[in-house]
Amino acid sequence: MTATLATSALPFTGMVVLDLTQIYNGPYATFLMARAGATVIKIEPPGGEHLRKRGDGLRDAVTVPFAMLNANKQSICLDLRHPPARDVFLSLVDKADVVIENYTPAVMDKLGLGASVLRKRNPRLIYAASSGYGSTGPYSDYPAMDLAVQAMAGVIGITGFADGPPVKAGPAVCDFMAGVHLYGAVATALLHRERTGQGGCVEVSMMEAIYASLASNLGGHAARDRGVKRTGNHHGGMALAPYNVYPVADGYVAIITSNDKHWDALVQALGIEAMAARPEFATREQRAANMTALDDAIGAITRGYTRDVLVAHLRAHRAPCAPVQELDDVVNDPHLHARGALRHIDHPAFGPIVVPESPLRFADLPAAPYAPSVPLHHDARDILTGLLGMSPADADEVLSELASRA
Repeated sequence: MTATLATSALPFTGMVVLDLTQIYNGPYATFLMARAGATVIKIEPPGGEHLRKRGDGLRDAVTVPFAMLNANKQSICLDLRHPPARDVFLSLVDKADVVIENYTPAVMDKLGLGASVLRKRNPRLIYAASSGYGSTGPYSDYPAMDLAVQAMAGVIGITGFADGPPVKAGPAVCDFMAGVHLYGAVATALLHRERTGQGGCVEVSMMEAIYASLASNLGGHAARDRGVKRTGNHHGGMALAPYNVYPVADGYVAIITSNDKHWDALVQALGIEAMAARPEFATREQRAANMTALDDAIGAITRGYTRDVLVAHLRAHRAPCAPVQELDDVVNDPHLHARGALRHIDHPAFGPIVVPESPLRFADLPAAPYAPSVPLHHDARDILTGLLGMSPADADEVLSELASRA
């Protein structure tokens, strides 16, 4: 196996993960596993997984996403409909700790490679699956891209301004929220196996994974007006004010007051003691009831500042705030780079790019060496001769059979 892909001290060292995932949801879960020390073997169909295929004519749009999510993984191309490829896959299953996929439910069963078949072959196996709506229920066979799940799960319905149309969340929140839950489910199942010796199946639905993030909006829905939908940059439950994005001379600043301590700090910073003493702003409830007037008054003050000056002034008074940063600001954010959360790499295929580290930090353990994503089928020979123990001659014969369908 490739030496740079393992660090002996990391929690998942020694774990072999067969990664059948694609796009964002599953690949993010397996990226976290790889950076936690697992040997992740990315098993791709002919032509590569869908995100790799998006590079046709859209190279700039695909390079960073693919590189971000597929670092520290090995690659082999297997057409699971082809008997020689199925044989290789099943031999890998014998050695694996985890098989993980995010196909539409029943795809693996139709291939004759579903959870029951693989776990019968390897009873200690953890079979992990993620899909838009889960393997049961009336939505189970619906196509489930992130946008569709955002729509079904209420994310789009609560995003945007009350007098405008619903708007999707900018990030692929359902995909990545499901990916984090999928990682957690696998880690939990591995702990259960450690205690009982039993493998198992875990499943994550994108729709279910995002639901808890609606908490503020659900609070307002339950407590007051069930017709409240889109709240713009206000608090989702319309229960806090000031809580908004305010204009400055050169952009916008987010200001948040979730309790009286925050409000008092803001009042002192902006010198608005007289305004704060007015009855309509005297309590948290009254401020929430009069948030439009309060926002207008604060916005009239913030326009007199530049972004960086206002943020520095508010932070000096411990008033919670943040500049509204553009993507270029975030990619070059000095805090993220100082912590090693972002890194500049010279990718062998994509050139100079910025990629993220795993947000999971093991304080007493060294990080795994970073290995950039690799071309399709890059590690096939090493996998056959290493993990499966084939002789070089046998590996070459198998590779020749696989090449007929690659």
